[in-house]
Amino acid sequence: MRKAVFIDKDGTLIPNVPYNADPAQITLTPGAAEALQLLYAHGYALVVISNQAGIAHGYFGDKDMQRVIDRITGLLRWNDIRLDGFFYCPHHPDGSVKQYAIDCSCRKPKPGMLLKAAGILGIDLDQSWMIGDILHDVEAGNRAGCRTVLLDNGNETEWLINRYRRPLFIAEGLVEAAQLIIKN
Repeated sequence: MRKAVFIDKDGTLIPNVPYNADPAQITLTPGAAEALQLLYAHGYALVVISNQAGIAHGYFGDKDMQRVIDRITGLLRWNDIRLDGFFYCPHHPDGSVKQYAIDCSCRKPKPGMLLKAAGILGIDLDQSWMIGDILHDVEAGNRAGCRTVLLDNGNETEWLINRYRRPLFIAEGLVEAAQLIIKN
C-alpha cells in the first residue's frame, strides 16, 4: 500500500471555468507543477478526483472529458509529472442525461471516487491526503479516511462546517498545501 495525494481538478489543479470541456482553455493553476513535483519527490502517488456534472447535464460527453484529461496529463508531463490516476464522477441527480441523472456514491462530498481509486491503485487512505478548493472536497477526503487541506482561494461559498467538513489545514495555494503535507 502506498500513500497518495488526491487533488481536485477545477479550482485546485486548473482554474475554475464552469463546465469547461475545451482543452484550449485549460492551464495549470499558479504553483501547481511545483507543488506536484514536490509531492511526487516525497513519494506520494498523485490522483485527480473530480465531479463532472456537465456530463449529466448534457453540456459535454465522456469523449470531451477524455480530451480534457489528455490536455491536463500533457501539461503535467511537460513539467515532468505523471499522474497515477484520474477519476471523475459524471453523475448529478438533476441531470438531463438519463443514464447519469442518479444519486450516486461517487459524487463528492461522498467518498466513492477516493475509495475506488484506493482499491484500484493500492492506496493507504490513512497515509493519504485530499486537497480541494471547497468543503465538498474536504468532506469526501475526511469520509474516505484521508487528511485534508482546503485551498482558501475564494471558491467556497457555503461555509457550513461539521466534523466531516473541517479541514486539517487551510492553505492559500497548492505549493503551501504541498509543504504542509510534507511537514505533517
